[in-house]
Amino acid sequence: MSSSHTPSQPSNDAPTTRRWRTVLFWGGLFSLTLAGLIGLAGTTGWEETMRLISKLSVQHFLILLGLSFVNYFLRGLRWHLFARRLGLPTGLLQNIRHFLGGFAMSVTPGRVGELVRMRWLMHETAWAVERTAPLALLDRASDLTAIAFILGLSVSFSTGYITGAVPVALLAFVVAVLSTRPALLAGLVTRLYKITGRWPHLFARIRTAARSLKQFSNTPTLLAALFLGLVGWLAEGYAFYLLLTWLGAEVELLMAIAIFVFATLVGGLTGAPGGVGGAEASMVALLLMQGVPLEIGVPATAIIRITTLWFAIGIGLVVFPFAERISMRNKHALENR
Repeated sequence: MSSSHTPSQPSNDAPTTRRWRTVLFWGGLFSLTLAGLIGLAGTTGWEETMRLISKLSVQHFLILLGLSFVNYFLRGLRWHLFARRLGLPTGLLQNIRHFLGGFAMSVTPGRVGELVRMRWLMHETAWAVERTAPLALLDRASDLTAIAFILGLSVSFSTGYITGAVPVALLAFVVAVLSTRPALLAGLVTRLYKITGRWPHLFARIRTAARSLKQFSNTPTLLAALFLGLVGWLAEGYAFYLLLTWLGAEVELLMAIAIFVFATLVGGLTGAPGGVGGAEASMVALLLMQGVPLEIGVPATAIIRITTLWFAIGIGLVVFPFAERISMRNKHALENR
């Protein structure tokens, strides 16, 4: 007697539910941030704020988005440079897909969600996370180095001043240097383990990843990475300067760039998802200190964050499903060999 039972097919309910939860989280976070800025703008008078925003055309927004994309693309090239240096058998488009897709997780605390790139690499190349972890570390360290350089130089040559900019720039630079010194970093990890005496497997993995950084210690690679990071972040800083100019604010180029990168760095140091809250508050406050009224500073902050952070998240949301699908397909192909 034949059975009428048929094997159950894997349900797509769980991934769909997770996807909707993620979208709701992003939407809620974006709404809260926008609501705060809108509330602040309301205290300065809506007519003036709307009049300033109406001065911006579609072309202006396209320029801002274009400069942001320059940043993402150059940093994606830097990711590809690191991947090739590490010896990963991945191509340019593949690495760009991983890098851009990871932006979908930028709003996780400390941006740890971007480590999804390591999972994609594991599925597509069978490389363990311990072997690819240096990519994430070098990527973050390169951003810190570029931002520290830009902030230090901008403040040094600008006629204005940002309280705390020099110490923050030095701290970022020290962290970046530490992250690119394998022996020093491995020794620090060992010392931390001796102090805590806990999580031996975790510390062992971190120490292994730290030692593998020696492959990136050659000067040409570090200089190329620094150049790509500098140009990328300068593009977004320049976009902020253009935006302020279009809105009628009189802020010099170097100070506008310094405010942008300093606020971005402060937002990241708070550990908040995407630096939301800290970056916006710092940007508005710093603009106010430079004599930029709230009716300009608030919309400028809202617009630059939408055309940088939230634009990146939007790109990530578009690329993420493709990256996930390709990753799972390649994983199944590797398992069936």
